[in-house]
Amino acid sequence: MFKVGIDEYSLTVHRGPLPLVYGDYRKNASLADEIDLNSPEGEVCFVSAGLANRWPSLVVAQRFSPSEAGFSPGVLLVPETEVLFIGAGVRLLAYSLDGPARLWEDSTDAGFWCWNRHGGFVLMSGELELAAWDLRGRKLWSRDVEPPWTYEVENGLVDIRIEGFKPIFFPIASGPPSIGQGGGSARG
Repeated sequence: MFKVGIDEYSLTVHRGPLPLVYGDYRKNASLADEIDLNSPEGEVCFVSAGLANRWPSLVVAQRFSPSEAGFSPGVLLVPETEVLFIGAGVRLLAYSLDGPARLWEDSTDAGFWCWNRHGGFVLMSGELELAAWDLRGRKLWSRDVEPPWTYEVENGLVDIRIEGFKPIFFPIASGPPSIGQGGGSARG
């Protein structure tokens, strides 16, 4: 298990069999969310979150797939809005730590890669998708991509590079143009 401190919060993350302390974490949490733990496919990951030096108020344990190399679980905490994003396999989750409560469950085709924060936006990279949420967990836009691909954000512009295609530039706030409009625009 790894413990990570972010502002006044403490997160515990673990991949593999549930840790020995899982029962105590679950018993003391205000919300213990268990997802597909009995599924024969994939691997288990565990995330807990709460105020530092207290029992976590949120515990999430799930079995996820795909779980092979390149598809590791990931979390991102937005301390000022108390929103926790979790990605594992094809499952995407968001929780409010105020309560706590699950805000939503979403999915991404083929598998989750990572979360990144860019100012007032949270971006999710997946095998076949780049998607954005605001800091409160409201989904703003999504763009299909094809591997191999990368992206950067600079001065409020997203730059997606898909091998063999023209670069795609668009404002992070408004999202990509529709694919019917050519899928992108030149930097101006």
